[in-house]
Amino acid sequence: MTKGQRNLLIAVVVIVLIFFSMFSFFKGTYNTFVNLDESVKASWAQVDNQLQRRYDLIPNLVETVKGYAKQEREVFIKVTEARSRVGGATKIPDKIKANNELTGALSRLLVVMERYPDLKSNQNFIRLQDELAGTENRIAVERRRYNEAVKTYNVKIRSFPENMLAGTFGFSKATFFEVPEAAKAAPKVKF
Repeated sequence: MTKGQRNLLIAVVVIVLIFFSMFSFFKGTYNTFVNLDESVKASWAQVDNQLQRRYDLIPNLVETVKGYAKQEREVFIKVTEARSRVGGATKIPDKIKANNELTGALSRLLVVMERYPDLKSNQNFIRLQDELAGTENRIAVERRRYNEAVKTYNVKIRSFPENMLAGTFGFSKATFFEVPEAAKAAPKVKF
């Protein structure tokens, strides 16, 4: 083998190694993006499942409270309207916004319920309130898991050098499920 042939062979081997290294990097990065994206989707599905459970409980809760608090019509209308927006939301950011509005409306409903001592001792109401409280806890847990998945995904697609590939592959930042400022304030109960 001549010196020129040996240099050509070394150059080909180096090019092949560089090609396989780059292929492995792109493949690994893309597969990581896919895996994290699917984690975000799976986490959202769990949040959505719990939100649907709450959505299904609300009509029963509203009807139970209506029997005791007929004059609180405005609160019932707001809960019903917020529930309707939740049912019509299709994209994750829209669902998050609609559910945050529903959370606020439910807070106001809980304040109304505190005003009626007979209602608080009604077995149907107690059972519904327990179901709703359990659902709210499940939503909080799943929302935390979803936000953790979103954080991991967003950090990955924004980190160098992956950030240069994320846009090329069509991966974009996911939306956190944040609690609105209005929902952070404790409802005021007045008798």
